[in-house]
Amino acid sequence: MQSSLGQRILIMGNSGSGKSTMARRLGEHLNLPVLHIDMLTWQPGWVLNPERKQALLVAAEQPAWVLDGNHNTTRDALAARADTVIFLDINRVTCIAGVLKRWAKYHGNTRPDMTDGCPEKIDLPFLTYIWTWPARKRRKTLTCLRELPPPKQAIHLKGRRAVRRFWAGLE
Repeated sequence: MQSSLGQRILIMGNSGSGKSTMARRLGEHLNLPVLHIDMLTWQPGWVLNPERKQALLVAAEQPAWVLDGNHNTTRDALAARADTVIFLDINRVTCIAGVLKRWAKYHGNTRPDMTDGCPEKIDLPFLTYIWTWPARKRRKTLTCLRELPPPKQAIHLKGRRAVRRFWAGLE
């Protein structure tokens, strides 16, 4: 299927914003491979992959993908490689609710978009990360979107209603 979104789509946003869900749906809808940053970032036992930056940059060299996630040291390089960057700008209360729902669903098990051996968990530092994400990361993400050179496309979806409208426009 030909898409105005291109062949390389990067999805960014806070934890719990729906990045992985959107990546899976877009991958299915557009018949594109889906890459999850979490799978390249984490090793079993929640150990950071020391080669994560290189792994992300190598993955981004593939000719087609839907990639979900935020990685500060590669954000700009991934966005530069993408045809379209989608920012899920979802309020932090909704994001925390999304993470709690995910935790309830996968508690003690590894979710499909995570490295095997990293069972779903939730703790105060992670909830704090989500709560403070807008103050720490939102502006950098918006700057990344504004600085995309043509013909790259930036899509800023502010809230779940905007996400639903996006999907309705693809159908």
